Amino acid sequence: MTTLLHIQCSPRKQRSASLEVARSFIARYQANTPDTEIVTLDLWNMALPEFDDVAMEAKYAGLSGTPLTTAQQEAWNTLKELAAHLHRADVLVMSVPLWNFSIPYKLKHFIDLISQKDILFSVDPERGLEGMLHNKRAVVMYARGLDFSAQSITPAERFDFQKPYVEAWLRFIGVTDVHSVIVEKTILGEDVDLRAREAATQQARRLADRFIPSPAIMAAGI
Repeated sequence: MTTLLHIQCSPRKQRSASLEVARSFIARYQANTPDTEIVTLDLWNMALPEFDDVAMEAKYAGLSGTPLTTAQQEAWNTLKELAAHLHRADVLVMSVPLWNFSIPYKLKHFIDLISQKDILFSVDPERGLEGMLHNKRAVVMYARGLDFSAQSITPAERFDFQKPYVEAWLRFIGVTDVHSVIVEKTILGEDVDLRAREAATQQARRLADRFIPSPAIMAAGI
């Protein structure tokens, strides 16, 4: 059975463009692969812990090989439990709105908590840092209110700290099979918004169709 993890990064439940497109992908994926387990992490309805002094001390104790105290171990276990969702998933789906040219602070908080040595990456003396998530696919739905094309006054190469950041993080933790769907110009009027959502939804559904496992893989139970 395949496990799909959806990380919801927008607080808007009814009007979120990123969430709408992500749901279209997930519905199509589940229709193609009915035995898929869907797990949802709504970052806005989760009590994310603070990365406080105890967690920080646990981090540096781990880096130095020093045994953790009971409090440090409890803090570290909390981070490992959060990251376990990613380890268990076969497909990662993220619905990410653009906030001030970057990502919502809730997503940054989540990334900062779980991006730790021996949780999502390892350190090799010769090869350096290596991501621990292997053989996984990621699909990221990016929503943007404005036009970030090369012709826009906010061209992506100068103003986009959303998509490059998320993709750099995914590669860092070991996810190299990354796909994206962008819905933009969502604040330029109802008609423009509707057309953008429809186009992105169709793209998401086509992408889900490409994710269908081959008969050989399904027969092998892989």
